Amino acid sequence: MPVPIPRQRAIPAAEGGQAHAAPPYDTAAPAHDTGAPARPTTGTTEGTGATRGDSGTTGGTNGSGNGAGLTLLVIEDDPAGSLTVPELLDSAGKPIRIRTARNLTEAERLLTDDVHCILLDLALTVPGSADPAEGAGGPGPDELAALRHVLRLAPRHAVLALTANDDSERGAEAVRVGAQDYLFRDELDGRLLSRAIRYAVERKRADAAQRQLTESVLRAQENARLERGLLPTPLLEGSPLRFAARYRPGRSRALLGGDFYDTVRTPDGSVHVMIGDVCGHGPDEAALGVELRIAWRALTFAGLCGDELLSTLQKVLEHERPDDEIFATLCTVDIAPDGRRAGLCLAGHPSPLISREGRLAELLPYEDGGPALGILPRARWPRCQVELGGTWSLMLYTDGLIEGRVGRGNQRLGQDGMVDMVRRQIAAGLQGDELLEAAVNEVRDLNGGDLTDDVAVLLLDRTPGGAER
Repeated sequence: MPVPIPRQRAIPAAEGGQAHAAPPYDTAAPAHDTGAPARPTTGTTEGTGATRGDSGTTGGTNGSGNGAGLTLLVIEDDPAGSLTVPELLDSAGKPIRIRTARNLTEAERLLTDDVHCILLDLALTVPGSADPAEGAGGPGPDELAALRHVLRLAPRHAVLALTANDDSERGAEAVRVGAQDYLFRDELDGRLLSRAIRYAVERKRADAAQRQLTESVLRAQENARLERGLLPTPLLEGSPLRFAARYRPGRSRALLGGDFYDTVRTPDGSVHVMIGDVCGHGPDEAALGVELRIAWRALTFAGLCGDELLSTLQKVLEHERPDDEIFATLCTVDIAPDGRRAGLCLAGHPSPLISREGRLAELLPYEDGGPALGILPRARWPRCQVELGGTWSLMLYTDGLIEGRVGRGNQRLGQDGMVDMVRRQIAAGLQGDELLEAAVNEVRDLNGGDLTDDVAVLLLDRTPGGAER
């Protein structure tokens, strides 16, 4: 038999397989009840000021939890109390708990994480509501104002709309607006309503999963487009130098970060290579890294190098960064056409590592580097001339490679630790791609897992065979 809507109905607490006996009536007047007669219930009464977890559910808004049933929030303001809801059971045969609210303010207070579905009477009045679609003809009442308010209030909850028997058009419009389904007010049946609640909850969960999947795909596509800009194709046609690079963004499952690099060969036969790091990591930093890389390539082909190039890049950074605290470190190397000499500029960036034939790998000596780009408005970046020799391997890297931890303590790998590591790997016969892969993997292993900072590392090799071409 249908019963009038209880103020709130809970699953009886069971101990030792027996449920506590429930009083036949809700004798405690709720906060909003001003002298109205008590309504009969069939379960233990919950207070209207229910708090999170008061029903024992642990599954959150979109799930029923383990061993707990569903909770329905009914929102209606029928002063005659003619709206009745039958006894409801979920798919496991457990009673569906019911809470009621007579207005949207009370509904917001009762809308805790353990509520799974909302049954909204579309006849609920919302004072001051107007239909935005009325236009210049004058605002009129918005028949779905209550639904729109509930959808804004509870975007993650399933919603069932309740409408009059002769108003199926209004019910269909409610579904188009965002409800999971609609029911006729005078045809509430226990089996029908229970099935509708379960369907609405599952449909809401499926819709949320599909939306997350779509957003994930779109985000991955956008990140992939940015990543293609971060990881350029080197322009080394005609050069005897061999190029290899590895890029691994920080944070698990991240696709991009603030590190960037590039290398090109100019018409005079010189090879220019650079690597940089925008502070922070994420799409904004990655986008700024792309802009700096493209600007560097254009300026390099225009014939700029050294201080003139870095001063211009700083202007680009100052105009494109989202706030004044963003800066970028940079290392540029321009290698002479004969491959034996190079010019080096450092803007707050660690010095490259060079390995020469018959000598241990070591850092290029450089004591007069300039500040990072974006720190000092009138900074200067001197260009240092270095001798490379006939056969060499030059490794440029970002600080993510040297700032990883060593073991469980606070010790960092540092430049000295990186030099020792690369020396061992070179002694083991590694070179090119294999050397870079081994270096990045060992740094990650020493850190005990994924690095928090982005890592970019690239290698330029000049071998005897390549030098003869």
